[in-house]
Amino acid sequence: MKITLVKSLIGSKKDQIATAESLGLRKIGDFTTKQPDNAQTQGKIKKIIHLIEVSNA
Repeated sequence: MKITLVKSLIGSKKDQIATAESLGLRKIGDFTTKQPDNAQTQGKIKKIIHLIEVSNA
């Protein structure tokens, strides 16, 4: 899965910021991270879906 941060983390809850950082996301559009498609990653995506863009590749 390719995950890209498309909205700012400013004003987000601390746990959402920590989740984004655990996925390797720091700045908007800086780079796309590749993550395995498993239950753990799906849970993280669900928590910050409003801040990211996900594509299967």
